[in-house]
Order: sequence, then C-alpha cells, then structure tokens
Amino acid sequence: MTVQLAREAPGHAPAIRELLLQAFPTALEADLVERLRHDGDVAIGLVAMEEDAVIGYAVFSPMAAPMKALGLGPVAVRPECQHRGIGGMLIRNGVQRAREAGWDAVFVLGAAAYYSRFGFDPAQASGFDSPYAGPHFMALPLKGDIMQSRSGRVDYAAAFRALE
Repeated sequence: MTVQLAREAPGHAPAIRELLLQAFPTALEADLVERLRHDGDVAIGLVAMEEDAVIGYAVFSPMAAPMKALGLGPVAVRPECQHRGIGGMLIRNGVQRAREAGWDAVFVLGAAAYYSRFGFDPAQASGFDSPYAGPHFMALPLKGDIMQSRSGRVDYAAAFRALE
C-alpha cells in the first residue's frame, strides 16, 4: 500500500485525535493539538494517509523566538504502522515545507538518537533559554548550517504551557 502525505484538513480532526490517543499513553497530546488548532497555532499540520485512513500525523507550530521559528510536535504513527519510515516522511516533508515558507529554524524536544537523523542537534539549541533546555532540546537551522541567532528566549505556542 502506498502512503500519501497531505496537509491536514478540518475533516481529519477526529481521525487525528484517535491516532494520538492510540500512539500516546494519555490524552495530553490529543488535547494539545486541539488547543493548537483552536488558538490558530498550526503552521504546518501533515497527515499520512493509507487508503482513506489517517495513519500518521505531525504538527509544526510557531514559537516565540529571536528568529522565525517553529516547534515540531507531536509526531505520531499508528502503532501497527510504526517502523515503516512514516514518521520520518512526515518530519522531512514538514521541514521542507517550513524551509519553502521562509522559516528560519525548527526546534524539537525528543530523543537525539531519533531526531539527529533529520539534522536536529542539541548543540544548535544550547544557547537558548527555554523551559525545555537540555540534551533533548534540539534545533535545525533552515537557512544555512548554523542558527542565525545563537541565544535568546524560545517558547512554544501557548497551548504547550499545559504540559510544563
């Protein structure tokens, strides 16, 4: 079966919520995505479709930062569809869309062993002040190999405050 990527549409919302409830142990991520949508903070929302089913999702939301930056997350793939590269497809496509739309950087909080394969690096985020600062907070510059700004405060969209 072929996996197709598309921008999320309003009709995808129930399937995305169900996917997030299956992929994570609590409803926090599903509720977060609903708050991001409600607040108008979904810059890039992508679904992976197989036949007519949503099997993967990734969202990029604007951040308050010293440059034009997005925060990646959550990223989810139906448990029975994992380990097929679908999450990677969503991340690569979203990063490409962000680059084409003129964003300067993408930040992510996650496992460096996974996200480093897409170019995310904790060293690129190390100079920034964030509640998430540390070895799992990474950045990917989209204009060149280094961040245009190397320090300052970066904050995820307001919906993320419920997770802190």
